[in-house]
Amino acid sequence: MKALVGGLLILCLVLQLRLWFGDGSIQEVSRLQKEASASQAEVIRLNARNQALAAEVADLKGGLDAIEERARAELGMISEGESFYQFVREEGSQRSQNSTSDPEVAEPSNPPILSEPEPLNE
Repeated sequence: MKALVGGLLILCLVLQLRLWFGDGSIQEVSRLQKEASASQAEVIRLNARNQALAAEVADLKGGLDAIEERARAELGMISEGESFYQFVREEGSQRSQNSTSDPEVAEPSNPPILSEPEPLNE
């Protein structure tokens, strides 16, 4: 009888060790669940990006408004008859010491340089 109880106790310990530390253990299942949730979040992010890119492709195929907007934003182009002024800081210019810490409110110490891009040919 003692041998049977001892054998069952050893069998129980072996099964517990496999449950906690072996293949398919609780630790491994927990790790795999974390990986799965991270993968799902990545898939959701990539699907949103794909939808945005598909909408942009459809917009670019559909009309000139998107092309004109992209030319204005990325290439700095303008239409005929428009004036566009771009304020560029000189290299090495510093803000005055008396200005506020907010960069949008602070006054530049040197006046900006004006540049005019090429007109957009329509």
